Amino acid sequence: MSKRDLVFNAFNNKEVERIPVGFWFHFADEDEFSQGLENPEIVEKNIAGHQKYFDEFEPDFLKLMSDGFFGYPGQEIIEAGSAEDLRRVRAVGEDHPWITGQVELVRELTRRFGSEVAAFYNIFSPVTFFQIIRGEDAEKSVADFYHEDPEALAFVLNEIGKDIKVLARKVIEEAGADGIYFSVKNIQDETISREEYLQYVGPSDLAVLEEANRVSQNNILHICGYEGARNDLTTYADYEAKAVNWAVNVEGVGISEGRELFPGKAVIGGFANSPGSLIHKGSRAQIESFTEELINEAGRTGFIIGADCTIPGDTDLEHLKWIRDKAEEVSKQA
Repeated sequence: MSKRDLVFNAFNNKEVERIPVGFWFHFADEDEFSQGLENPEIVEKNIAGHQKYFDEFEPDFLKLMSDGFFGYPGQEIIEAGSAEDLRRVRAVGEDHPWITGQVELVRELTRRFGSEVAAFYNIFSPVTFFQIIRGEDAEKSVADFYHEDPEALAFVLNEIGKDIKVLARKVIEEAGADGIYFSVKNIQDETISREEYLQYVGPSDLAVLEEANRVSQNNILHICGYEGARNDLTTYADYEAKAVNWAVNVEGVGISEGRELFPGKAVIGGFANSPGSLIHKGSRAQIESFTEELINEAGRTGFIIGADCTIPGDTDLEHLKWIRDKAEEVSKQA
């Protein structure tokens, strides 16, 4: 069974020869994440990082990292002082270098790896892009705009969403990605309820997913617990994706419990991704034991072993090989 078949069989809850394994790293430094347009060397660094990882680990699939393109080109959003200012924002359009540059990045990566492994491009939700470019106190900024005028916030998220829809379609149809890895997150402000999120933020999320699902049936929903962010997972229960990845260890929602929230969907995850966590610093015996525990909990169909989110950049690739080898051993015992 090819690695592509292995992953897509897992996505479709079919039997697999061994349980696939999927982990990913950032290949640029944090202060470079939004600087790819200004400095093409960052994009080249990202490509080289993928190549090195592919050569040294031979992954079962690739999450294609968008390092260099985190910063949505919305100067009006950065400068907005009131909710009314948000109503002047317009989508940048499909010919903007922020979109065309990402399409070229994905095209180059799939040219290198796409025939061998499935590849999914990282795309953030509209509200996450909004927060990234707002910078410090972004969560409070979103909440303030929301309480001033929720319709204005919804308007700007829908404008950003227009561009992300184009990006999702193009990286799949034109650049050869098998799907997107769509990263969503609750607004980390307790004054915005789940119902308010679904009314004013959710439509921009769903528009992107609908477009991605129109051109590919192999999209991954990532519910991001980055740096301890907490989410009400039920917010995303009706978001349509082939596979779901959430922060098991941050949310305290295990694989088996999560399966009940997302019935019929494949699950990716299990390991914590924080510095000093098991995958980062654990012994071989500890890592292998936990791998077996995960498989026994999750079962042998519709499951890909992964982590809560991106793992530390200095994680020894031997640790990932231990996980894959143990997963193969346990799979053969089934």
